[in-house]
Formats: sequence, structure tokens, C-alpha cells
Amino acid sequence: MLTDRYKITVGLEIERSYLIEKLADMHYQRAELVSKPGEYAIRGNLIDVYPVTYRSPVRLEFLADTIAHIRDFSLQTGETRTNLEEVFLIPVTSLFERKMSRFEERYQTQEPVIDVRDLKRGDHIVHMKYGIGKYLGTKPIQIKGQRRNYLAIEYAAKEILYLDPREPMERYIGGDGKPPKVTKLHGKDWDRIKDKTKRAVETIAHDMIEIQARRRLEKGFIFPKDHAWQKDFEDEFPYEATPDQIQAISDVKRDMESDRPMDRLLAGDVGYGKTEVAMRAAFKAVTTGGKQVAVLVPTTVLAEQHYLVFKERMKKFPVTVEGLSRFRSRAEQLKIVQAVKEGKIDIVIGTHRLLSRDIHFKDLGMVVIDEEQRFGVSHKERLKHLRTQIDVLTMTATPIPRTLYMSLVGVRDMSAIQTPPSTRLPIETFITEYDDDKVKRAILDELAREGQIYFIHNRVQSIEKIHHHLRDILPQVRFGVAHGQMGPRELESVMKAFLEKRMDCLIATSIIESGIDIPNVNTILVNRADQFGLADLYQLRGRVGRYQEKRQAYAYFMVPKHSALSSTAEKRLSAIERFTELGSGFKIAMEDLEIRGAGNLLGHEQSGFIHAVGFDLYCRMLRKAIEDQEKKK
Repeated sequence: MLTDRYKITVGLEIERSYLIEKLADMHYQRAELVSKPGEYAIRGNLIDVYPVTYRSPVRLEFLADTIAHIRDFSLQTGETRTNLEEVFLIPVTSLFERKMSRFEERYQTQEPVIDVRDLKRGDHIVHMKYGIGKYLGTKPIQIKGQRRNYLAIEYAAKEILYLDPREPMERYIGGDGKPPKVTKLHGKDWDRIKDKTKRAVETIAHDMIEIQARRRLEKGFIFPKDHAWQKDFEDEFPYEATPDQIQAISDVKRDMESDRPMDRLLAGDVGYGKTEVAMRAAFKAVTTGGKQVAVLVPTTVLAEQHYLVFKERMKKFPVTVEGLSRFRSRAEQLKIVQAVKEGKIDIVIGTHRLLSRDIHFKDLGMVVIDEEQRFGVSHKERLKHLRTQIDVLTMTATPIPRTLYMSLVGVRDMSAIQTPPSTRLPIETFITEYDDDKVKRAILDELAREGQIYFIHNRVQSIEKIHHHLRDILPQVRFGVAHGQMGPRELESVMKAFLEKRMDCLIATSIIESGIDIPNVNTILVNRADQFGLADLYQLRGRVGRYQEKRQAYAYFMVPKHSALSSTAEKRLSAIERFTELGSGFKIAMEDLEIRGAGNLLGHEQSGFIHAVGFDLYCRMLRKAIEDQEKKK
């Protein structure tokens, strides 16, 4: 029997299995990553616990069966705050559950809160009344006989306000990654900025609600219940579907069987199985409704990959799948376009070429869009109008920050796949200076277990030079080169050879970044990693670790020897090395917001407004505007 309080100290000898039993007895819930009090997570020799009486989670590091280190860390960044000698755990009680429900209620109202321990000197904060200022630290002040720490916030003209940490304020995250302009106190500037932003979000909210209203008025096609073939098709899936995948598929089918056009966003981390959901939806559209499906993807290589995957999965069924991209000759494209018009093709997969004016479907019933944010403005306009007429399923691996998600709930239907496939392991990640011996060892180790390798070099001008160098130091390895400036036939030939394992290592630009899924590739080396954005590094790392059985994957992010990296590059590389757990996409997205700004999430035309008031306040204003617009309807 446990006592009410359990003490863990540095040097304590305890088996991990016994500690896990203790946590279960105390009603702590196991999670992939801890996110709230009452949870714990296991990663190798580390156990993260979020004690119910602590303001931060703690990390217990084992050396054999001994607790070697205890430290608390930031949920936002993963950074260690304090090394601890001991930690006390108490059981998760119903009292705590009531407290958590009150916390959730407070969060739902979007009341801005700040944890002082998340702030560093020099960080900018947003105060609802005073605007944007710079955090200088804390200062103990005695007021009415009580001595408390107040936050010292510097505004324009070096004016300093001392604010109670409980006042409504938040950490500033901007729209373009640049430092914000601090607010001048005792003036009207901050009110003017808020008013201008309010008008901008009201326009967005109005457009969103209008699209929703048109969708409600439009009667979409009602797809019948699943065809008898649907179960046979779904049974062909070589993996066990995760609970989140099953829920997402259920959501999509429910939308398809309703009388209004579907507009669902499917968000899921890289490699979490969004494509399978899309395939099941497309199969249902063809077999139950006799409708055509267009699958729209951002790159030629991904279009070809999806085409091969869809075709392979559907080969046992009377479903015609075709690909339309520059991998097809002009004559082949014209033939496919005509077949689409005549209804002879059920599912067509392609790039923005599918949005060209010469494309006409005989009976289009669904559009699947992969990574819509990567398409141009004119393409997005065309897609916006499609949403009021037919079923649209949009997939993204760019995690949506919770504040934005809360703003959009009710305006867009969303499904999230947050559970990793059971066979996936965290990818071991190394930041290292470029060294021929390390490259040789990484490639040969992968070949020794009959795997394949990506070597990423993102400069077309020098990629052949890299090819010759690698061939010189590893003459026994079969190399190939792929980049976007190659002719379609040549690129197709290289990718096919790599897929068919006639090639050991593919030297490529970031052309392979989006969605490419080759399970036998479990080592990736990225040259000049300092020149990539954080989201790009995360996407590239997600190309490995997809083997059907548990197999450790490795990512090597390489920088030049003895080079002085920019502070931004150092932040990116630090983040990609720190966030290796499965499902780290949300943390990566938030880190990316801080480094690069929020313009890519809500469109660059909005980045100026986000920069002016900060991301969180912008999202709250958007949510309020959406609620106001809905009340008018």
C-alpha cells in the first residue's frame, strides 16, 4: 500500500518496472509525452513524470537501477530548468481532477496566462492593456505589508512597469520571426493596433462563416453505406490501424454519408497514416457512389509515389487509378485528360496540373488535398470554391498550435491522428560536423542490415560533385542522384530504381521532403543542415523510421567543420536534436513559430497583423470574431 506521499531522491536504487507500478497505483496515466499533471512517459532510460503538485514536469534519468539525475523541464521547449535532489509524488485524486476541469474551463475561455519560469530576460510579452514590452526579470516589492516578486517590463522610451505575474499577459510569438516594436505607454498606439487587427480578423471570420453558410445551404452528394468490397479493401492494409486512424476514418465516412459537402482537415504527424485514411475515403467514393476522386499533392515525386501506392492497394478491385504529372509525356497527359473527361478514370493523382482549366471531370465527387499551404494563391482560390460543391479532405503534417485550433473549431471539421503506429521507434538524431569517416560508417552500417540511405544535398549546382566524392570514398556502394531540374523520364527512372532496391543510397535535394514513404530507408544524412528551416529538417527526418517491424532509424544533420553558425541555425538544430520523441510535431511547430514567425500558418497577408499583436492574441481575436459572426447568422 502506498502512503499519501512518495519520495524519490538522486541515488535511490529502484527498478524501473517497480516505479512504473507505483505510478499506476497512484493513478498516473501513461502518455506518449507528458502534457499535464497526472501523466508519465517512458523513453529508454528516462521517465518523465508530471507531479500533481508541481508547476512543471520532472525527468528521472536512470543509470542501471539507480536514479542518476532529477531535473524539471519546460513543456514548451524541453529545456532543463533546475537540477533537483528529490521529488515528491502524491496520488492523483478526485480533488485534482476537479482542479483540472477548472483549469480546462479557464483555458477554453482563452484567458491569457504566463508561467514566469518560461520567460528569459529579453523575451517580449504582450499585456492586454499596455501592449508589447520586454521582460527584464523579477523584483521583490512590498505593497501593503506584503512582499512579492513582480515582473519588470520595459516599454518604449525605457519606461518600466512592475506587473503582478497573475495579470493577463502572454509570451510574444510574432508573425515573421523578427523582434517586435515595443509599445509606447500613455498613448493610443496599442489601441489603434488592436482595432486595425480586429478589422482584419473580422474579414477573415466573415469569409470563413460565409463558406460555412454556403456549405450548409448546398446539398452535397449523399454517399451510401460501405460497399461489400470496403471491408476487403481495408483488410488489405498491412498494418494494424491505430485508434486515431479508426476515428478519423469514421469521421470521414460520416461526412460522406451526410447531405452537406465535406470539408475536413486531417492533421497528423509525419508517418502517422494519413494516406491510408485518404485511400479508404477515395475507395468508398468510387465503389459506393460511382464518383471520381482527385488527389492533389505539392510535388511531382510525391504524386508518383501516391500513384504507385494507390494503384498497388487497389489492383484487386475494379478501380482505375492514374497519375498526372510531368512524369507523363505530353501525349500521355492529353490521353489521361481525355479519359478523365469521359469518366474512364476513377482516381487521378497529380500536382497543381489537376487545377488547370483544361481538366474536366465527368462526375467529380471528392478532392483529397495534401499540404494545401504549399499551393499558390490562385490554386487556393479554386479550391475554396470547390469546397461548397463537393467533398474535400485536406491532409497536413504541419501541426496546428492549440490556440489556433481553438479559434477554428466549429468553422472547420478536424480530425487529428496523434497515435504513432505501433512499429515506430523514435529516430536517433545526431548533430555533427561533416566528416568522411562518419559518413562512411553511417552508410556501411545501414547496408550491413540490408537497408537503404538518403543523402540530402540541397544545391543542384554541386550535387554531382558530392556524388563523385561519395563514389570515390565508397566505391562499393550503388549511388543515384535525384533533383527537381532533372528531366521527368530520368527522375522517374532513378526513383523507380531506388524503390526497387537496385540502388543503395539516393543523393537528393529536398525533393524527397514531402510524404515520400520507402520503409527500407532507415538512415538519412543531411548535408549543410544549418541551411534548412526547422520544419524542413523535421519533415526530412520523418522520411525514415517507417519499417514494418521495429527497426531503429538514424538521422545525421551535418554542418561544416569549424564554421560559425548563425543564432537562428543553432536554435533550429538544437530543437531538432531535442525533440526526438514520436509526436514531436506540435513542439516543433511552436518552436518554429518562435524562430520563424506565424505567417506560414495563416497566410503571409496576415503576418503583419500577427507581428503587431502576437500570435496568441491574434488567435483569440479571431476566435471572438468567428463567434460574433456566428451570432449574426
